[in-house]
Amino acid sequence: MKINFPKIKLKLKLRYKKKILYFLKVAFWFTTGALLALIFILSSGLFLYQKTYENKVYPGVFVGNFDFGGKSQKDVANSLDYRNSLIKSSKFTLVSDYGIATVSAKDINFGYNSSLLASQAYMIGRSDNFITNLSLMIQSYLGGIYLSPSYAYSQSQLLNILQPISQAIEKKPIDALFNTTNNKVTAFRLSENGQTVDNQALNDKLLSYAPSVLSSRPPQTVSFPIPIRIIEPNISTEKINKLGIKELIGTGNSLFFHSIPGRVFNVNLAAKRLNGILVAPGETFSFDQALGDISAFSGYKQAYIIQNGRTILGDGGGVCQVSTTLFRAILDAGLPVIERHAHAYRVGYYEQDSPPGIDATVYSPTVDLKFKNDTGNWILIQSTVDLNNLSLNFSLYGTKDGREVSMTTPVVTNQTPPPPDLYQDDPTLSIGVVQQTDFAASGADVYFTRTVTKDGKVILYDKFVSNFQPWQAIYLRGTKQ
Repeated sequence: MKINFPKIKLKLKLRYKKKILYFLKVAFWFTTGALLALIFILSSGLFLYQKTYENKVYPGVFVGNFDFGGKSQKDVANSLDYRNSLIKSSKFTLVSDYGIATVSAKDINFGYNSSLLASQAYMIGRSDNFITNLSLMIQSYLGGIYLSPSYAYSQSQLLNILQPISQAIEKKPIDALFNTTNNKVTAFRLSENGQTVDNQALNDKLLSYAPSVLSSRPPQTVSFPIPIRIIEPNISTEKINKLGIKELIGTGNSLFFHSIPGRVFNVNLAAKRLNGILVAPGETFSFDQALGDISAFSGYKQAYIIQNGRTILGDGGGVCQVSTTLFRAILDAGLPVIERHAHAYRVGYYEQDSPPGIDATVYSPTVDLKFKNDTGNWILIQSTVDLNNLSLNFSLYGTKDGREVSMTTPVVTNQTPPPPDLYQDDPTLSIGVVQQTDFAASGADVYFTRTVTKDGKVILYDKFVSNFQPWQAIYLRGTKQ
């Protein structure tokens, strides 16, 4: 009998394949059914879970350390509002050089941002993405989801309380001015930074205290400075000039009450003619040279001057008020004084706001006031005359180089009384008319010293001496018939 082995092998192979296909078909449908069943079960469970917490925060959702799982959105907000009410007596003291304000947490509704946090807690697991929602619900249930606390306050109420202080702080920036004509500055103004309350920094600072204030029992009091934001000008002094003139380096002041009109006119004229003068580095400034001719031809009026031991009317009386004031600015700036002369006698004008001896007389061309610019930068001389208050100011601008000035109080010695009053007949005055031309002044020797240091070393030391003669009052007595 002949056996056909290839046919037998083929039949066995086909039968084996049919069994495998059957097994695979059964496994597929079983797996599919199981998966569908699982999806149905999970969907049903998720539906029931969502239904259970339809209007509630899902379990495991925290705000800070507070568990709000199972609470309604309103319950969350009410709970946080209650905690806010516990700190209503807590106070914030806001300090500045312009005033101090104290506000309570209740005044500005300070505390948890209850409405926002309640909404955020409730919305966990309630987005438009099914997978994200499922992931968040599982995460919150198994390990918890912790929301960072959010804090709030009424900014409008706080700003309203701070308004008086804010107005005092508020300052607009000032742009620099620097215009020159024929080597003289015709318009000058230093730039100035402006300032305002930094509301963003104030907000951040205030809210930074929220965790400690909300956790404190009893109510807390917190004090901190009001933050101020600097506003830079559009045009700064450094940008507008290249001469190194960027700051005030010295100032001098004087008063001239009771001056006759001609003297007031001359003080104003001379001060204006010196205003805007530039002194180059290394240059020696001469008052006489800078001012030029002092006479009726150059616009000056007659006022009292000291000449040949007498006080008489002369052109330009009052110019020494200007030289005296500039001398004081030179002293204050710590600049080397090359030439200075004291008056023959004590002049009342120069002691209205100053001790005796801080004066400087000029009489062109022999008596001058000179200083040297040793700062290494240009110096600008600026004058300001207040005709309402009869005051004069000189300001010197340049670049500070670290020098510091110390002056002693003038020492007065050898005081002598004035001579007796002198009456002189004057045929140009009518009978009965008496006119005073000189005023009594005590004689005295006065001195003061000035020390200028830089980097701890003395770079200038001056002793200024004034020998004032006693001066008698002189009256002219009219004899004209």
